Amino acid sequence: MEFKLAATADERSNLSLSVSTDVASSEAEGRLLISVQKKYDPYLNDFATRSFRDTADQDYIMARAAYRSELNAQFLWSGLQAIEKYIKAILLYNRIPQPMKRDELLGHHLDRGVKALEALPFRMKLSNTSHEIIEHLDTYGRFRYLDTSYFVRDNELLKLDKAVWEIRLYCRVINHKLKVDGKNVDMLPYHLADIERELKDPRPVVGTGGVIETVLSNKKHAARTALVWKNLFFNCHNRKTIKWRSRTHSVNSPLSLHPEILEEVLKFVWLPGEVKRAYERKLSERMKV
Repeated sequence: MEFKLAATADERSNLSLSVSTDVASSEAEGRLLISVQKKYDPYLNDFATRSFRDTADQDYIMARAAYRSELNAQFLWSGLQAIEKYIKAILLYNRIPQPMKRDELLGHHLDRGVKALEALPFRMKLSNTSHEIIEHLDTYGRFRYLDTSYFVRDNELLKLDKAVWEIRLYCRVINHKLKVDGKNVDMLPYHLADIERELKDPRPVVGTGGVIETVLSNKKHAARTALVWKNLFFNCHNRKTIKWRSRTHSVNSPLSLHPEILEEVLKFVWLPGEVKRAYERKLSERMKV
């Protein structure tokens, strides 16, 4: 068996040529990947706009209509759907992949969506009331079949209006470059500065060209009344105050009243794992008493 301690001149030449070829190939593949990404950018942004943001606008208007009609469970569900889709739109606009692990999938979990937003190249600034309504919707809005109890206090709608207005400021393409005088200028700092000004001095309409703007601009639109009713953020009159009638609504679910029927219910009905486990714990605690 023969061992070589050093390469010959020809071998070194071939090695150098091979490395150069590999580098050139890698650079070419990189340029091709960037080219493909740029090619599909407009389509991905269109997907984010139409599939997520515009649909979220409709969910938001539906949530307001439900609240006005005192359909509180539907208000919670539609409000959750709106926030969920706005979050997914922001993630896609900024090319942040959604988690794919089963126990991390966003689904209807707003807490997971908010955590995913931490990967953005900027920090979203949301008010305390916006965080409160997001948590409330995440806790009570996900369960559509009264498998858990829920409640609505007197100002959830007002909080939702503010949350949607704040989140929507980021719900567009803001992380991009613009060619100015032959140079690529990073536009993100300028957009963030505009958002900062908007947060300090809210205007009645945000110019994102979405469904909300379409409804607002058409006084005969069937959904306009539901959108502008007692809305401090989306209206055409720069409204500063509203008259508000407080109301509170709460409902106990059948299983919360009689958790002992859980086993029988599961023979005929599928329940989410977290709901099943919660009632099993409740039964276990009851048996200890």
